[in-house]
Amino acid sequence: METTRQPRVACAIAICLAAGLMVAVVVGTSLLSLRPRTTDFPAAEPAPPPAPWPGRKPSAAAVEDARYIKARRSMVEEDLRGRNITDTKVLEVMGRIPRHRFVPEDFRDLAYADRPVPIGHGQTISQPYIVALMTQAARPHPESRALDIGTGSGYQAAVLAELCKYVSSIEILEPLAASARERLAALGYKNITVRCGDGYQGWPEKAPFDIIIVAAAPDHVPQPLVEQLAPGGRLVLPVGNFFQELLLIEKQKDGSTRRESLAPVRFVPLRGEAEKGGR
Repeated sequence: METTRQPRVACAIAICLAAGLMVAVVVGTSLLSLRPRTTDFPAAEPAPPPAPWPGRKPSAAAVEDARYIKARRSMVEEDLRGRNITDTKVLEVMGRIPRHRFVPEDFRDLAYADRPVPIGHGQTISQPYIVALMTQAARPHPESRALDIGTGSGYQAAVLAELCKYVSSIEILEPLAASARERLAALGYKNITVRCGDGYQGWPEKAPFDIIIVAAAPDHVPQPLVEQLAPGGRLVLPVGNFFQELLLIEKQKDGSTRRESLAPVRFVPLRGEAEKGGR
């Protein structure tokens, strides 16, 4: 009897072990199926930056300009539109031109403040409101030929170039004329010519002009500028010594002129022949 039961017991044990192994395999397989299948999905990597448009990439100027967009909008809304500047084209242009590119880097935080800013050589860039007021008074249109006297950094010339057909600009200081010429070219202006010279005499070779804007103050109205106005043309300039007024002089069709005072102002003196009291 003893010899007969041993094989049966061994068989039963073998069957139990086999069953247990099968259960372990099934359970193990089930557990594995619940684990994340990392082999199917490789670790995520940061997406590459979008490819630039063919042939284009952001310019340094465009990236820099983003820092000043808010200041420029505030300038237009508060200092120009918020006062008496109503010409929509003037507002649009001054809301687009990067004024900070026309002042030295040390003063760029003041570029959109409503105040004059030093540009070197004892000269300043006029405050935004005065630039807008003078431009609005000149009434530029797409066919206008403009003369800008006192180029400075070139900002007024740039404003006129956006509104007129052509701009001739005169600066008496060679370093300022050279830097303005370079700056305007870098910004893409092709309808502005800058030369170094005495603005008192105007630019007879390019006359007559529909618009003349003077950004420095003589103590009287220079007659050569009046003579270079086209019929219907407008001359806007500050006149005076310590006390100055901004004048609008409009040339009538018969050659006579009409004069209007726009505002009290304070400009640097017009240099050159104007200092000698030329008439």
